[in-house]
Amino acid sequence: MGKSSISDLLASKLKAEVISVGDLVKKENLHLGWDDERKTLIADLERVSKRIREIIKSKRETLIIEGHYAVHVVPPEKVHLVFILRRNPKDLKKTLENRGYSQEKINENLAAEILDVCLFDAVNICGVEKACEIDTTAKRPEEVIEEIISIIEGEKKPKVGIVDWLGMLEAEGELDDYLREF
Repeated sequence: MGKSSISDLLASKLKAEVISVGDLVKKENLHLGWDDERKTLIADLERVSKRIREIIKSKRETLIIEGHYAVHVVPPEKVHLVFILRRNPKDLKKTLENRGYSQEKINENLAAEILDVCLFDAVNICGVEKACEIDTTAKRPEEVIEEIISIIEGEKKPKVGIVDWLGMLEAEGELDDYLREF
């Protein structure tokens, strides 16, 4: 269960529209070229940001803007909440391996997860009051959606600092194994 599937489920519950930043980059050629090393398009963040602003301005319905670099292209003043979906690195590693990701891409994703990269960016750009960390490890998609909706509706407060993968791996004596791979 990842960002896209959670976004789609949430959108159906909220009657919202999902804008996938990655899909937008591909569909509208908002890129600078191809990164051979990472096997991915290099998003033109300036053009993506401009396009996202246009979309936001033209829509009346609630938008869910999904993507690991969404906070870099959505104006912070237009952000109501940022949900950072977190996953135990051990579990994440298995999932990425099963998807056939290259070892380099797996390592990059694991490093970002262990070092809180997306959380740091969300808090830094949008502010801690808009950031909400959700640990999705071993949760069914419906449970994650319930948690998100309870935060949107004000039943629960947005929280950050709920996971510490670095500390967990250290305590379990596995941190060196992960660091060696990076």
